[in-house]
Amino acid sequence: MNQSELTSSQEEIMKAIKVGLLLAVVAGWMAVSSSLMLGKPEYTKETKKACTYCHVKAGSKDLNDVGKCYAKNNHKLEGCESKEVKK
Repeated sequence: MNQSELTSSQEEIMKAIKVGLLLAVVAGWMAVSSSLMLGKPEYTKETKKACTYCHVKAGSKDLNDVGKCYAKNNHKLEGCESKEVKK
């Protein structure tokens, strides 16, 4: 059976399969990339701080002064003051 012999329902099924595969690939990529960017989501949940509170920029492994203090302080924020201006 060649492509011109497919019925409209078969064509719809093929389209759905292609879209489903594309969505699965995109969802997998997002899951992998977001977990790499977050690093340790438990720290975010525990501290209730944005990534940039401890990192120089979101998605970066480079730590700012607060992040370095947090790492040395057994992952506790006590004594690790952010230099951000408080409003």
